[in-house]
Amino acid sequence: MLMAVSGFLMLATIMYFLFRGRTIPVVVFITVPVLAAFLAGFSVEEVVSFIQFGIKKTSKMAVLFIFSVTFFGIMSDAGMFDGLVNKLVSKAGTNVVAVAVATAIIGIFSHLDGATVTTVLVTVPAMLPVYQKLNIRPHLLLLIVGCGMGVMNLLPWGGPVARAAVVLGTDPTTLWRHMIPLQIMGIFATLGLAVVMAIHEKKYHNAGRIDLVVNEASGELEAKAENEEALKLKRYDRTWVNLGMTVILLGVLLADIFPTYFTFMIGVCAALLVNYPDVQEQKRRMKAHAPAALDVASVMLAAGIMVGILGKSGMLEAMTVPLLEVIPGPIAHFLHIIMGIIALPLGTMLGTDSYFYGLLPLAIKVGENYGITGLTMAIAMTVGKNLSLLISPLVPATYLGIGLTNIELKDHIRYSFFGLWAVGLIMFAFAWVIGMF
Repeated sequence: MLMAVSGFLMLATIMYFLFRGRTIPVVVFITVPVLAAFLAGFSVEEVVSFIQFGIKKTSKMAVLFIFSVTFFGIMSDAGMFDGLVNKLVSKAGTNVVAVAVATAIIGIFSHLDGATVTTVLVTVPAMLPVYQKLNIRPHLLLLIVGCGMGVMNLLPWGGPVARAAVVLGTDPTTLWRHMIPLQIMGIFATLGLAVVMAIHEKKYHNAGRIDLVVNEASGELEAKAENEEALKLKRYDRTWVNLGMTVILLGVLLADIFPTYFTFMIGVCAALLVNYPDVQEQKRRMKAHAPAALDVASVMLAAGIMVGILGKSGMLEAMTVPLLEVIPGPIAHFLHIIMGIIALPLGTMLGTDSYFYGLLPLAIKVGENYGITGLTMAIAMTVGKNLSLLISPLVPATYLGIGLTNIELKDHIRYSFFGLWAVGLIMFAFAWVIGMF
């Protein structure tokens, strides 16, 4: 009982501080879980082992973030995206809706490999300059990418589906076949969300207004002059070389030839040597991107402490038991409906492993006592969890996304939460209408 109370207090405290912005995530993720572990009665040695476990799980990802953020930062300095940005802006003009729909399509197709980090790395650096040019808040970019990612992660090789299949003791492809109609509906819902939110951004936040100044001598509109220092860093004569390097890097990532973090380490070296052969300029480029890179990595390492304590202490299992036991009998008959509706909020707070290996088996066990099949429960709980991927503080790609767009975690969650939940509920309602429940 003490472990369950400690766990609930820990999650409530963490979410309070994150949403209220009382302190930075690093402080919350390090101090609160450690205090909760001691409150639950664990010894110093046990807490240390939990911390080591968690750090081990996230350290490679932290290295990946340092070098991936630095790589795309260097490419942006060199002007690799400038040509693409100008072409997209000229095609779309000030059509914010067209840009949002294009983002949704790119996000959906780029997640065919099921890798969340790769999807963020493919879509965000390429589209972010377009959003900046059109004065669209980057929050919309992350929302659309996260939604497309969540829908496409229902594929058999997606991590959540694979985990749910393990719990059910079935093949992931078999589980996916049941969810194909939901995935199709999710794609349309993602496009719809992009349109609605783009109209909202245009109406209430001046999206689509390109910053222009009037040339008093000629009376013509001219784009604001770029910073002279930034112009000195541009390497437009090497744009195709940089694009080639980026394509090769992404190809190596998709082929899974080397560890992801090592691929980006090599990528940073190549980017520096090709664009800035001068040693002093190489040092300046690394220092310029160090704050963003280290900020993302430090949060990831700190989150590892929370993941380790939740995953290794047994605290999560202790928390789920009373949650399911307090459900009254009449309501328990609709447990799959309840779990499906609250799947996204739960998925935001719980890690993927904790959710599918901790909560889902218990929910299935309870549901079977009331005539709810394991397959029904798994489908109901998987949809919402998938859509929470890019707003969960426990998912590494979340920190990569907010790091690349320079958005606060709490602001990102506030902006995206209800839009993603709405898409999840639409998919859930559709499943109900076609008789899946």
